[in-house]
Amino acid sequence: MEDGDGDKTLRKIGEAFKEIASAVNSQTVDIEVAPFSHACSLVSPLFGCLGIAFKFAEMDYVAKVDDLAKASSSISTLSALLDHDIEGDCVRKSGSHSRNLLRVKRGLDMVRVLFEQMLASDESSLRNPASTAYAEVLAPHHGWAIRKAVAAGMYALPSKTQLLKRLNEDGECMNQPN
Repeated sequence: MEDGDGDKTLRKIGEAFKEIASAVNSQTVDIEVAPFSHACSLVSPLFGCLGIAFKFAEMDYVAKVDDLAKASSSISTLSALLDHDIEGDCVRKSGSHSRNLLRVKRGLDMVRVLFEQMLASDESSLRNPASTAYAEVLAPHHGWAIRKAVAAGMYALPSKTQLLKRLNEDGECMNQPN
């Protein structure tokens, strides 16, 4: 860790999304696909650190982010990406950039709700925060078999401390008031 924050996954994610947020808040600049896909790629390790319960989500998320990153070589903004798929009448087709963007958004929402739940809880277990996040964000889009497999995997989640250690974080921000 040469620069103080060198391997701090959560800090890297925060910085990348601050840049995206400033573009969104400016309301004059469209979101570029390349920095967006880069920021999203930094979230991938979070899924891996959650263990087997989220292995499928991790693989799916990484594939969708990779597709967006590749698309950034020919499509510059998220609006242009959506317009391209609308014009091609492929918005709902499996593998389309817009559908992949939707899946990435759901992955980001899942992580957001997970961390909101972690911050709101004094529990060391991630089972309740992860179950709530999954139920709220991903479960409505999954069939019975996937929901049951994820529910079984919830028992193999790391503790909050183990997760933060895997992310090379010290947890100092996890118990701070909002």
